[in-house]
Amino acid sequence: MNHRQKEQYLRDYSVLKNQGKPFWPYAVAKDGAMAIVVVAAIMLMSLILGAELGPKADGTTTTYVPRPEWYFFFLFELLRVIKPPYLVPLATIGIPTICMILLFLLPFYDRGPERRPERRPIATTAGVFTIVAMGYLTYLGAAAGSPNEIDMNVPASVKAQGVQAARQFEAGKQVVAQSGCLACHKIGENGNDGPGPHLTEIGDRLPRDAIAQTLVNPTAPMPSYAGLKESDPQRFENLTAFLSELKTQD
Repeated sequence: MNHRQKEQYLRDYSVLKNQGKPFWPYAVAKDGAMAIVVVAAIMLMSLILGAELGPKADGTTTTYVPRPEWYFFFLFELLRVIKPPYLVPLATIGIPTICMILLFLLPFYDRGPERRPERRPIATTAGVFTIVAMGYLTYLGAAAGSPNEIDMNVPASVKAQGVQAARQFEAGKQVVAQSGCLACHKIGENGNDGPGPHLTEIGDRLPRDAIAQTLVNPTAPMPSYAGLKESDPQRFENLTAFLSELKTQD
C-alpha cells in the first residue's frame, strides 16, 4: 500500500465511521439479545431433553476407558499417532502451545492489508490445511476403537473344539483386553503398532508352552505375569489359551 492508497483508505474509513452507529447502545443491545436467545435455547433443551450424566462412577473397575471431550479428539489422536515416548511432550504440549502463540502473534507478523483469500495463497493454504487436519484427526479420534477391547470373533477352529474351548477363548480375550496388552501390541485391528510385536498370528510362531513361558519370564519392558499365574491360575490359563489360538485363518 503506497501513500496515496493509504490516504484514500483513511478518507473512506472516516466517511463510513461517521455514517455508522456507536457501539453503545446499538452493538451492546444486539449482543445482549443474542446472548439471551442462546441461554434460553440451552435452558429449553435441558428441560426438554435432559442431561445425560452416565453411570455411577466405579473406582474399582478395570474396563473403564477414559476419553476426552469431542473437541479434544484431534489432540487425542495426535497423541496416538506419535509413538516414541520422547516425542509425547511435543505432541501434548509443544505443538498446541506453538499454534496458540502463532495465533496470538498473528496481528504482529501479518501486516499485509490484503484480506481476500485468493490473494493470500500462503495464509489461505495454511488455514485450510489446519482446518482439514484438525477435522481429520477429530474423525479418527471419534472412530478409534477402545484400547481395552478386542473386536475378534471366535475362530472356526476353536468352535470345532467345543463350547468349552469357545468360552475359554472369550475369557482369555477379556484377560488380554483388561491387562493392558493392547498398549504395546496389536491384535487384529485393535491395539498399537509397538513397541511389542503383533500378536494376531502369535499361535503360528510359538506353541502354547512357549507362550506361557514368555508370559512368566518376558523381555523388558513387558511386565511378568508370574503373579497372575500364582494368584489366579485359571485366568492365566485362559490368557495362554487365547494367545495360542491366534493363528492364520483359512
